[in-house]
Amino acid sequence: MNAEYAFPVLLSLQVATAALLVTLPLALPLARLQARSRYRGRSLVDAAVLLPLVLPPSVVGYLLVLVFGRGGPLGGLLDAAGLRIIFTPAAAVIASAVVAFPILTRSAQAAIAAVPREIEEAAASLGLSPAAVFARVTVPAAWRGLAAAAVLAFARAMGEFGATLMFAGNMPGSTNTMPLEIFSAYESGDDGRALLYVALLAAVSLAVVLAASQLETRSTERDR
Repeated sequence: MNAEYAFPVLLSLQVATAALLVTLPLALPLARLQARSRYRGRSLVDAAVLLPLVLPPSVVGYLLVLVFGRGGPLGGLLDAAGLRIIFTPAAAVIASAVVAFPILTRSAQAAIAAVPREIEEAAASLGLSPAAVFARVTVPAAWRGLAAAAVLAFARAMGEFGATLMFAGNMPGSTNTMPLEIFSAYESGDDGRALLYVALLAAVSLAVVLAASQLETRSTERDR
């Protein structure tokens, strides 16, 4: 595979990896909060988490443009600092992170909720802080479910199209991830190029689904 064909593949892998690394520190604490706490407004938080999943991707992308564009609340600050996010690879990472966040959070929430409270309470009674209980007890006990959540989020990030197109654009050699390259190849009538990336994404997606299924099955068998 020459460099021109390889670039969208490598970019997609890099964007999905970066998006996962961005979302993990945010999604795991929120998943723990939603799994273990009951508070006023909890259902609103659940709805907000799911919003990027149910909104059309183009709407998500447009909202990101409004926030990070020059006239946006964050875009203006970044522009004043000499930084530009929109239409850059960083924008592709942000778009992918936003759409992957609901899958990671809700899947991780289910995995954490399946951990018996008794073992967390026992650890806390030994003097561990809540953060230590989560890191040393909850995460190891729920690691298969959390790994499945991460794998699914990675796949969703790698397959992101609509929000990325709106927010990062489709610039060859810069922001053309595999889904965007499929779109470009289809528009130009290059079926061979489109089919190559379709096959690669399909293979990755199949591997991800199988891996997540295996992890979830083993997690369920362990809990029985």
